[in-house]
Amino acid sequence: MSIEFETIIGLEVHVQLATESKLFCRCSTKFGSPPNTQTCPVCTGSPGALPVMNRHAFDLSLKTAVALNCEIPKFTKWDRKQYYYPDLPKGYQISQFDLPMSQHGYLEISDSKDRFETKKVGITRAHLEEDAGKSMHDEAAGKADSRIDLNRTGTPLLEIVSEPDMRSPLEARAYLDELKLLLTYINVSDCNMQEGSLRVDANVNLHLQTDDGKVATPIVEVKNMNSFRAVERALAYEVDRQLAHWKKTGEKIGDVPKQTRGWDDSAEVTKAQRSKEESSDYRYFPDPDLVPITTTDEQVAKVRDSLCELPAALRSRLVKEQSITPYDAGVIVNQGRAVVDYFLEVAEGCGDGKQASNWVQRDVLKNLKENEQTIDQFGMSATSLAALVKSVKAGDLDNSRAGEVFEYMLANGKDVVASMAALGIEKVDDSALDDLCRELLAANPKVVADVQGGNQKAIGALIGQAKKKNPNVSPNDIRGKCLAMIAEMS
Repeated sequence: MSIEFETIIGLEVHVQLATESKLFCRCSTKFGSPPNTQTCPVCTGSPGALPVMNRHAFDLSLKTAVALNCEIPKFTKWDRKQYYYPDLPKGYQISQFDLPMSQHGYLEISDSKDRFETKKVGITRAHLEEDAGKSMHDEAAGKADSRIDLNRTGTPLLEIVSEPDMRSPLEARAYLDELKLLLTYINVSDCNMQEGSLRVDANVNLHLQTDDGKVATPIVEVKNMNSFRAVERALAYEVDRQLAHWKKTGEKIGDVPKQTRGWDDSAEVTKAQRSKEESSDYRYFPDPDLVPITTTDEQVAKVRDSLCELPAALRSRLVKEQSITPYDAGVIVNQGRAVVDYFLEVAEGCGDGKQASNWVQRDVLKNLKENEQTIDQFGMSATSLAALVKSVKAGDLDNSRAGEVFEYMLANGKDVVASMAALGIEKVDDSALDDLCRELLAANPKVVADVQGGNQKAIGALIGQAKKKNPNVSPNDIRGKCLAMIAEMS
């Protein structure tokens, strides 16, 4: 039985902010320290210890909220979210409930391959809160130990909650890619998922069109996803599972509580964990130890003016000003602002954005990946690469040998002229080129006849012969000169 349905996806993204100390105390946020060495009476919830807000964490949150086009209320407060878990020593988490520090924003997503239409995904809210600790379970044979590391307790998190505006796992992946790119461009987080700096929970259900009207399957929240690829795969699995489960049971929203499921990456399935708590279960109330925060229009305007050019605007500018495709613009922008600046310098130096894009993507990025380098560590300046591209465009250097020159320049730190000389590559002057073409045409009357008969591709047979006689000649020069001489014969 074929059922028409629409997939409804909303994402909750927890971003660890790039601060040196925790949200309400001076303990370090450095990753990788020995367990329980970055704690104090405040973050471990000792009686009488009082929290003091980290202003830098709030400023980074404000910067993110403005970049996400959020409304910034003039007044926000802190709330206690009550729940028990072994790695939450206070028995509550300091968070924000009814008056978050930002709300009602959006993030635009698109796909360079046109697999979905460009759309704005609504941002319900982005609020600041403290992180919990980390539980470590020893599941080795014969053991059942669980240990707690409180180093992460109190680390500042920005929770970014989207509207349920995504309609496929592909759109969800695009949203996460764009959000991560934005966060790294404005330097609010390193977004390292392996270190827990960015964590994703996905809410998904199906709206089905049946003979009895539209029904919705129970909402499921999926956790334990350690990569964007895992998010995409978990959502795809959950869509299939929910459809099959509905066909079997007919369960819809209201029949069962919202469920939390965990993603098992090795088995590629989601597994039931527990029923999902509602806000009333957390017994929120204002934190009595922290004062509210006020934000002025002047502060928001100052943050907005300080923002760098954001990825979406940067991609549009590269397409418009450098005449490259949206796909190529996306590849370059995704590498980070330093690579974009390198590309722009090459494009300006050689006067050809398309060729600059080709060289940066094909040769520069390949070398960076192979050598595990950043663009700042790359051994060729943008000025040198621009000179190389200009030499190719001017016909001073054959495309077939340009790669050889590139590798020599990179390995020896030489400019294009010195590298060509070292490799024995010289510009063939016009008289030598004329003599060579006359010799080739005289030795290949069939090629001349084929070209005169309308088959210009026949001239390609002369290229290899020309390169054997003089490796420095350009195929384009040989092709153009020979065709011109044949035209004169006619």
